[in-house]
Amino acid sequence: MVAAAIIAATSLQAQTERSDVFKAKYELKEVVVMSRHNIRSPLTSGGAAHMRVTPYEWFKWTSPSSQLSQRGGVLETEMGQFFRKWVVSAGLLPDNYRPTDNEVLFYANSRQRTFTTAKYFSAGFLPFANVEIKHKYDEDKMDPVFKPQFTKMNDQYRQQILAEMEALHGGPEAWMQSVQPTLTLMEEVIDMAHSPAAANDTTHFRFDDMQYKLEKDDEPKMSGGFKLAYSVSDALVLQCFESENMAAFGHELTEEQWRAICHVKEVHDGLLYSTHSAAVNLAYPLVSLIREELANVNRKFTFLCGHDVNLTSIGAALRLNLPETEHALEVRTPIGSKLVFEKWSDGSEDYVAINLVYPKYTQMHARSLLSLEEPPMVQSVTIEGLTANSDGLYRLTDLDARMTEAMAEYDAIEDMPTAVTSATRTVTTGEERSYTLSGTPANASTRGIVISNNKKIIRK
Repeated sequence: MVAAAIIAATSLQAQTERSDVFKAKYELKEVVVMSRHNIRSPLTSGGAAHMRVTPYEWFKWTSPSSQLSQRGGVLETEMGQFFRKWVVSAGLLPDNYRPTDNEVLFYANSRQRTFTTAKYFSAGFLPFANVEIKHKYDEDKMDPVFKPQFTKMNDQYRQQILAEMEALHGGPEAWMQSVQPTLTLMEEVIDMAHSPAAANDTTHFRFDDMQYKLEKDDEPKMSGGFKLAYSVSDALVLQCFESENMAAFGHELTEEQWRAICHVKEVHDGLLYSTHSAAVNLAYPLVSLIREELANVNRKFTFLCGHDVNLTSIGAALRLNLPETEHALEVRTPIGSKLVFEKWSDGSEDYVAINLVYPKYTQMHARSLLSLEEPPMVQSVTIEGLTANSDGLYRLTDLDARMTEAMAEYDAIEDMPTAVTSATRTVTTGEERSYTLSGTPANASTRGIVISNNKKIIRK
């Protein structure tokens, strides 16, 4: 992050320090961090869909369903310590700093996993201060600022979002078909053919029954077989991080295979949260807040803690080019990742660098102590349509104009009653998929028990 705005290809070590020439030219004035929470347990527990599609027993978590795990707390404290070392070295704050006069803001969604992520980060970042973590609601209630929901909707607007979904990577059918080899791999890893679900209804992951729903006062939603694949992908990856093991149920998996499994989840989130038209609506509260924080001359450090889809939708709303990650299992927004806005001044004008900061997956497994000498991964984020100066910085006024533009797009959306019949969009493959209970494909001549479109039938 300290030198992530350098556009030219350089080594990671070179990216952890600003040059003396740069420091003589610019002063770091403020940092705004939009963070994803750290490792959590799966979102649902006993009887959940991901539990009934395997005969194996899932990892025994150190936290209740959806809450931050013990490892997640440790890793976030280490990240806070790294940020402390960085801001001290950059001259923004003194060591063992005790904030006064609203110089620091910590604000988290009221979910346990986001609030505690902010709390653990603050412990590492400001160990001499008892930082208050601002949150608005009781534990585990979603704060509308962090909930990526549609607050305006009309039929034409919905169709515009659907059209942009169709344009992503050749359309939902093509995108989902591209991960079919990974779905087959996941079926083998969890031994889906011998699971409780296979005995009754589900022998394969599928997407020919997938629907998505775009409605006011709710997040975009997907239902059907691919939603199940999403849930299993999420649980597998979380188990990988929490167990310190690159194997899953006895299957040794490579980094490339894990990235492919993560990509199943990212296809789901990409369709729902990464179209620009949807994102200007979903991310409006956070874009507004980040804009306000960057304009706050009294603020030195802001830490906002939400979810991966917050980072995704902010990026799409502002047309940020989030880099493809390195040394991470997730391709775009790794667990514990931070979208970091650095505000610099040359004495006459303010500039901004945007970086994606996240731990390597090996650092997560090893619980490595992070420092300027052993930093997390830091990758530059560029802004579509804007040009950085020779030092890799964007004019803050240009970024502010981009934020204002995104907010104006939201303001222009008309909120009108919508037709119920257009609320859902079905994605089909054009073929019916049938299987025996053992998971082998079934054809018209197959006799016995067959699963066809998630229904069990008996052919005599």
